Order: sequence, then C-alpha cells, then structure tokens
Amino acid sequence: MIPSGFEYHAASSVQDAIRLLTENEDAKILAGGHSLLPMMKLRFAEPAHLVDINGLRELKGIDRDGDVIQIGAMTTENELIASEILQQHCPLLVDAAKLVADPQVRNRGTVGGDVAHGDPGNDHPAVMLALDAEFVIQGPEGERTTPANGFYLGTYWTGLGEDELLTAIRVPVIKTGTGYGYNKLKRKTGDYATAGSPVVLTLDSDVCREIRIGLTNVAPMAIRAEAAEDLLRGQVVTEALIEQAAEQVMAACDPAEDLRGDVEYKTHMAAEMARRSIRDALARARS
Repeated sequence: MIPSGFEYHAASSVQDAIRLLTENEDAKILAGGHSLLPMMKLRFAEPAHLVDINGLRELKGIDRDGDVIQIGAMTTENELIASEILQQHCPLLVDAAKLVADPQVRNRGTVGGDVAHGDPGNDHPAVMLALDAEFVIQGPEGERTTPANGFYLGTYWTGLGEDELLTAIRVPVIKTGTGYGYNKLKRKTGDYATAGSPVVLTLDSDVCREIRIGLTNVAPMAIRAEAAEDLLRGQVVTEALIEQAAEQVMAACDPAEDLRGDVEYKTHMAAEMARRSIRDALARARS
C-alpha cells in the first residue's frame, strides 16, 4: 500500500529536530524507518510530518565513561554487534542485536528507534529493562534522563513527549560476578518474538544479590517479572527456585492471541525462555 501524504523535513541538528517537532503538529521522527514506514504503508500511522534524523552524526557512536557505556540513539544494530566495547563490557546487547530481524534490517535499523517505538514485540525494550538502562532525552526544556523501568506505558506508548527526542542510551558495564542471558522463541528468521526473556543477575558467592528479568511480547509493553525477581533475590538459586520463578513469570504475562500462538502457549513459552535465560546468566556469573 501507499502511505498518506506528508511533509518531509531533514533535521540539521538535534535542536533543529526538536524545533521541527515543536512547530509541526503530528510530526514523527524518521530513524531507520523499519517500524514507522510499514505502519504508514498500512495506514496504521498517518503522520503529517516526518523529521529525518539520519544526517545527525552526534546521535551515533558507542563510548565508555567509567562504569557506564553511552550509545547514540542512531547507532545501528550491526554497529552494536561490531562494537568491541559492547563485546567486552555489555555482551548482552550484542547477543540481543544478533536476534533482531535479519541482516538487511540490522544494517539500517537503529537501537534508538527500537527503544523509542514502544512496540512490545521489539527486542531492545525488555533488554534495557534487564540492563537497568537509562535514556537520555532532549526537548524544548532541555535534557533529561529517565530510567528504562517505568518508560514503557502501553503498546506504542512511552514516556517520550511528542516534542522530545531520544538522543542516547546509557547502560552499566557488566562487572565480575554478573551474568546474563537472552532467549527468544520466534517462528522464522526476521519474525518478532513469540516470547522472549533477557535476564541479568549478580552473584555474591552463591547468593543472588541482584536480578532483573525482562519479558518480550507477552504484555501490552515490555515488562519486568518483578515477583519472580523478588523470589530469587537473596537466595541460592536452585532448580526448584527457578521453577517457582517460572510460575511467577507466567502470572506476570498478559499476551495477545495472534498467529504466533494463543494466550496459554505464549505464557508457557515466556516461562521457558526465562528458565533458560536464568540458567545462562547463572553459568556466566559463576565462570
């Protein structure tokens, strides 16, 4: 299908992009375009203005500053995969990027677009929840930073204002004693997850000092399985506890039935993906 008519604007800077968003009602940011353009072709989205930020070099790049890694919002999935900084200090993001769609999409699709779109089927929102990431946002009132936890409010609904722009993502460096895992079930290459679960946990000796369990595509937005986290935090994680946590994961799920499966199937697959990711995270934390 053909999208409805719109005005095209190429932003010359971050401030220019914010100005264009402020001055033009019903304007949308064009980053990689892999989420927005298909929705426009199907007339699910009909923005009157597109603000293209592909020329903004200041929104690209990956840098480490102490215990924090800052990633420009326009960094592509392939750039995440190729980054030596992420390979060494936040490999969960590398593993997650490898599971995003297909090589063509990863070559153009951006991490900021994936994060800001608010699609519960996208990979990065739940990964950012598991990583305890922060988002750097600029708007007419200046710059602000907000945690990923609480940013996702519903399907395609986030804490990003209509006149604001996500400029960067900050994630902590993975430290000794911290492990991670991301398991994702999908029907075929390039498909959204039927269910997925990224997990990050930290061990103190054999005790789970901290854990975050994200869930992909089993609720109206990316969520954390906080009851499951509470069950494991402060405990020596055994297979019996993992099974109890899997029950709490299922209780947290509220998936929509679609061609990928019914509610019961998706719920059980979310629990299975969480089981596998917890085990992977434990193995890496102990190694």
